[in-house]
Amino acid sequence: MWGITKRIRQHLADPQSQHRKIAQGFLWVSLFVFLGKLAGAAKEMTIAWRYGVSETVDAYVFVFNLVSWPVSIWFSILTVVLLPLAARLRNDDPRELPRFRAELLGLTLLLGIGLGLLAWFALPEILQSSWLSFSSDAVKDALSMARGLVLLVPVGFLISLFSAWLLAAGRHRNTLFEAIPAFFLMVFLLMPSGVVSEPLLWGTVAGFALHMTALAVPLLRYGELAMPAFVQRSPAWGAFWGGISIMALGQVLMSITNLVDQFFAATLGSGALSILSYANRILALVLGLGATAIGRATLPIFSEMQMHDSDHAKRLALHWAKLMFGFGLVVSTVCWLIAPWMVGLLFERGAFSEENTREVYSVFRYGLLQIPFYMMALVFVSYMAAQKRYQVLLVSGGIGLAVKILASILLVRFMQLNGLILSAAAVCFANCAFLYVLTLKGKK
Repeated sequence: MWGITKRIRQHLADPQSQHRKIAQGFLWVSLFVFLGKLAGAAKEMTIAWRYGVSETVDAYVFVFNLVSWPVSIWFSILTVVLLPLAARLRNDDPRELPRFRAELLGLTLLLGIGLGLLAWFALPEILQSSWLSFSSDAVKDALSMARGLVLLVPVGFLISLFSAWLLAAGRHRNTLFEAIPAFFLMVFLLMPSGVVSEPLLWGTVAGFALHMTALAVPLLRYGELAMPAFVQRSPAWGAFWGGISIMALGQVLMSITNLVDQFFAATLGSGALSILSYANRILALVLGLGATAIGRATLPIFSEMQMHDSDHAKRLALHWAKLMFGFGLVVSTVCWLIAPWMVGLLFERGAFSEENTREVYSVFRYGLLQIPFYMMALVFVSYMAAQKRYQVLLVSGGIGLAVKILASILLVRFMQLNGLILSAAAVCFANCAFLYVLTLKGKK
């Protein structure tokens, strides 16, 4: 025990220690994530107070998750591909960074606007499909929100890019800024009825617009935001496209698992999407405090170490993966015990009844089983990304999607929503086991 304590003190006292850098990044990002997730929890409390478990929330959650899907893919790709690439450019050819930033901004604008237009025409067709179990009122609510929420696609693409640039520069304030959309949506929902028409819709749009602005300001201050260039002349594009093609497919496969949840829940009757959304929001609060923090803290360190000492990077990844698995076990056990109290404290007021509390914490408890495997797997994902082993992440995404669909079909039939969220634990376990084995074997 004394030996462990001594090593910890040595690492904390050494400014060059990679363990110290990861721990510092973890603590700062954890603090920012905590503040952001508190704002998210307050927003969910306000939605629950105003709308409860209802078709309005079902419609909002379904449309919001659909338009957020391409944004989340783009952010995941940028985080995994751009951070190691930016580290190499900064080390090998720092004068190339400004041109690459301008050209990547141009590409991001084209993708965001193009996919936003596609969503504008496609969403009404999807929402009026007969295979969704939405009532006519839910479809009407969804259609009224769809045309406004498509604005989140181009805005979300810019937010993703600006956040990735801040992360690549080692500045974690973007994590704190993630609280802005939740805060402004909460403000809109607390306004008296009639002050703002459709506050759920326009509060969301306003929050995302302000989030984009808050990210752009520090980039402008540091001279890292140039006018967009709609060409691709930078030599860095070769490395970017070399990783992004595989990463894009991998992220699509992994993110489809979230859409599987939406479409399965949409067939389980009125209120199912609301219950799943409330349970997932609390789960996201728990996951974000550790998972988001460790992922963002480790990737820059692994990217830097991979260029100098790959064996040390591997040992560091295995060490932190085990730490995060143990941390996840503790967190999931504590949350299982206090789940009824957590849900009741957060949501049980206004239109959200005691029966709704029981429904949500039952689903939430099954979701907790994924936490240890999810946290451990994120360390391995950072390690693989730092090595540019994007094929591994692609296979991992395929494994996750296959397990998700199979587990959902089998478990939803017998356990309804509980089975649907339990399928996420099966995905996390399969991916964690796969990545752990490959990390142990090392790069071939």
